[in-house]
Amino acid sequence: RLPTPSPQELEEARRWKGVHDVRPLDGNVRRWGGLLLPNNPPYNTGAFRFELTFSPDHPLEPPCVTLRTPIYHPSVDLEGRVCQPLTTDVHWEPTTRAIQGGHRGDRATVLGVPPLTPLTPAVLQDLLLQLDSPDPQRVLRPDVARELQERPEEFRCRALEHTWLHAEPRPDP
Repeated sequence: RLPTPSPQELEEARRWKGVHDVRPLDGNVRRWGGLLLPNNPPYNTGAFRFELTFSPDHPLEPPCVTLRTPIYHPSVDLEGRVCQPLTTDVHWEPTTRAIQGGHRGDRATVLGVPPLTPLTPAVLQDLLLQLDSPDPQRVLRPDVARELQERPEEFRCRALEHTWLHAEPRPDP
């Protein structure tokens, strides 16, 4: 039986300033929920609820990230699925963490997984970076991507309005 995400990994996620209120959903350590806090306009006026679901074969298989809060973004479809290459089978590495920081300890040694390095990518940090800086190569909504490239001001206005309508209030720092 392979390990679930460690309590240490959850604790690291809770301490990171890019998210708020990260916790297991319904007591399931393989399903985390929380609020993502983008840094840049047009999304930085709200908080976006996310769900991170770990495979039973974690860390050998990538987790699945879903945004539960609707967002007007070229890389997130209407069901909240995210175009995130890091979490595809092609790019996934068992050393990838939910959040970058800390070390793996004995668990990694038992699995033969190399220890965490400062360069190990992290799923939630990659997601936040993607929301803050939409990438035209990571597209699930071609119409929104086209609007971003051809009419950026219109895109920003629509994304800001969508954020006001759907995002949750940002928690106090």
